[in-house]
Amino acid sequence: MPPPARRRRVAIPASIVLAALVALGAWLWTPDRDRASLESRWLAAPTDLVVLAGTRLHVRDEGPRDAPAVLLLHGFGASLHTWDAWAERLRADRRVLRIDLPGHGLSGPDASGDYSDARSHALIDALLDARGVSRATLVGHSIGGRIAWRYAGRAPHRVERLVLVAPDGFASPGFEYGRAAEVPPTAVAMRWALPRALLRGALEPAYADPAVLTDALLERYHALMLAPGNRDALIARMRQTVLEDPVPTLRRLPMPVLLVWGERDALIPVANADDYLAALPRGRLVRLPGVGHVPQEEAPDASAAAVRAFLDAAAPR
Repeated sequence: MPPPARRRRVAIPASIVLAALVALGAWLWTPDRDRASLESRWLAAPTDLVVLAGTRLHVRDEGPRDAPAVLLLHGFGASLHTWDAWAERLRADRRVLRIDLPGHGLSGPDASGDYSDARSHALIDALLDARGVSRATLVGHSIGGRIAWRYAGRAPHRVERLVLVAPDGFASPGFEYGRAAEVPPTAVAMRWALPRALLRGALEPAYADPAVLTDALLERYHALMLAPGNRDALIARMRQTVLEDPVPTLRRLPMPVLLVWGERDALIPVANADDYLAALPRGRLVRLPGVGHVPQEEAPDASAAAVRAFLDAAAPR
């Protein structure tokens, strides 16, 4: 039997390899967007940019100034625009305050370099004080939910009611209490490489209905994440986030708490609501069938109606 024939190795010229790497790098490389162009597209009024507690914040303040106040806090990588539909439905008889957390939207990085929840609480205090609001209903989505319930535990006298939309806070694989999670290299790499196609792949799991993530919505997320300094700030926030056991704080919250959760949330499953309900003295849950992690965008009518009913209920004891 003759020996098997050897396969010839075809050498790929170094010039072709180099050209391929250059092309890949050019496709992945994603520079910051010009701030002026972002503000011309996404800023409603120049007066919405204010300096509070030493850092610049993008703030929307809508509705009657003497009406009960609602403060909306977005999730990681989002902006105050995620609440557009809710603000439209609430501002007729509520004072609706929204902010871009530092490192998000048009706020830019925090001048202090501090992205801890405690720093977010200081900014909330500064905003409420600057706007003459002594008490407000606090609404938070995802990490904004964690910031909201921790703030309510620290300053319950300033929180009339609490709305938590798929809130973050309980430990999960890779996120332990008392220590910052490891930030994966793929997350750090977004500082240099964040093409639209990659961001779409990262955002799609947040929606039960893929059609909700339209090109226009993707462009908003993409453009604002590319604001100067935002990606560095997002990475810093991940590195500085340290979870604490929520149960002691949740157990002492005196105000009514509404949980709003999509039943098809693939990022923070609705089963997590049981942990919150077991700890909250006055908590209740609204489950939204067929909805993912971002109810305010995916099911604005149903989710806003649930919040409206909660706000219109009898004054809390």
